[in-house]
Amino acid sequence: MRRSFLQCAAAAAAMMPKPVFAEMAGLRIVSLDYGLSSTLLSLGLPPVGISDLADWGRWVVEPVLPSSVIDIGSANEINFEILVQLKPDIILTTPYLNELLSRLQPFAKVVRLEVFTPGAGPILPAAIAATRRLAAEIGRQNEAEEFLARSDAFFESCRNRLSGRKLPPVALVNFMDARHARIYSAPGLFHNALERIGVRNAWEKQSNYWGFETIGIEELSTIKDPDAHLIAFAPIPPDVLPRLADSPLWQRLPFSQPGHFSVLPPALMFGMVNEAVRFAALLTELLEKDS
Repeated sequence: MRRSFLQCAAAAAAMMPKPVFAEMAGLRIVSLDYGLSSTLLSLGLPPVGISDLADWGRWVVEPVLPSSVIDIGSANEINFEILVQLKPDIILTTPYLNELLSRLQPFAKVVRLEVFTPGAGPILPAAIAATRRLAAEIGRQNEAEEFLARSDAFFESCRNRLSGRKLPPVALVNFMDARHARIYSAPGLFHNALERIGVRNAWEKQSNYWGFETIGIEELSTIKDPDAHLIAFAPIPPDVLPRLADSPLWQRLPFSQPGHFSVLPPALMFGMVNEAVRFAALLTELLEKDS
């Protein structure tokens, strides 16, 4: 476990510009999206404020936010008094928060970046395009290209580490409760990361444009490959695993057998390039250990 932590930390550090979080005399940016916030960190310009800061360590984890970042409330209930005090030059948002545009525009220039939108296609290329657009808005084009090159090299290193191994196809889930889960597939971020590192997704159905669909646990029985491995992401609701252990339905699934089920640390499924890199690092470590 310690080795896994150190390798993931090293992978995250590799995504950071040098020097990390250098003092900037430039733009003051508030971000209402975790993926955009983590991308700012990798471009060397930490946000002055973000929404939902309290849950960063629960869902994003890496990269680590500097202590100077201020919580401006939830994305749907922004504390506008704090926003005024931060005096942002730019507020970053997404189409998911379109209803806030008219309320945000009096405070700063609003930059709306699209990643998870209908018809956008595979999420990782959309995240790369959004990274370049963000970089152009803040004058960080060189930093963006360096970051994307490091990310690309990291995906290739994961593919090389796994090359030649007998790898199982994997099904990726977040348990919502003991009977329901979100399962991830094309065109989602995790699916794209699987493609980059040479691992097959055991769930072959197309999902929504967010990259997931919600299923009943019994639908996992449609995965017919006997070697398939089910991977759940933390955090898992505390009652789920005990209830599954007592469930006749779960016991009939091949994933209840030893060696067919694992739990990974958190990785943000609705993120951008950093989050794809973190997922690739965690999964590569797991598959190296198990294959």
